[in-house]
This record gives sequence, structure tokens and C-alpha cells, in this order.
Amino acid sequence: MSRDRVEDLKFPGEAYRFLLDALERTRIRYQREGHVSGQELLEGIREHASDLYGPTSAMVFESWGIRDGSDFGFMVFELVERGVLARREEDAPTDFEAKASYRELFEELYFELPEEEDNEKEN
Repeated sequence: MSRDRVEDLKFPGEAYRFLLDALERTRIRYQREGHVSGQELLEGIREHASDLYGPTSAMVFESWGIRDGSDFGFMVFELVERGVLARREEDAPTDFEAKASYRELFEELYFELPEEEDNEKEN
């Protein structure tokens, strides 16, 4: 991204580079050159973070000030406003609403035992 397009962004530049890399990865996964949905991008973000940062993913996001999918949605629409990304008329920030924070998501992914293992330990 050019310098004039990234001035006054809410989050650190590294977060936007990560987002654009995750977007490219998501496009490849879904075999698309253009648009992916907000939910598809959130899944791509989770996968990309897991591959890059593993169990520390939530800490990395928090160091950037990112708590959940709505923060990535905010970033996407910042980049749309600056002409870096395009959107469809039906796209909205609410497309990025997530059921859990990234801390909860990555803790569940990396640190919680599956339910049947929990039940076996109780018996």
C-alpha cells in the first residue's frame, strides 16, 4: 500500500499487511480472483493466523488492538474508503460479526481439551 493510502489508519500497518495476505490466501482457497464474503475472509484470517502465529495468535491480534472479527471488518472498510479494496453494494461491516473474540477462539483451538477427553477425566 502506498504511504498516502495508509496515513491515519486505526490499526498498525502490520495488521493491514496481515489482512491483505489473509485475503489473498482466502481467494486462493475459494479459487476466486475477486470478492469473498466477510465470513469467508474471517475463516481465512483464522487459518492464516494459526499458520503464522499458532497459539500466540490472539496475543498478536491484541498487540495490534484487534479483539474480534468486527475489527477486521472495520479495517476492510477503511481500505475500501482509500481505494485499496473494492466492495459490492450488499457488503456491510456486519458481515464481519463473530460469535466469539479471537482470544476465546484461539484458546478453544489450542488450549481446551475436546469434550470427550474432559468427560473421560471426570470418570
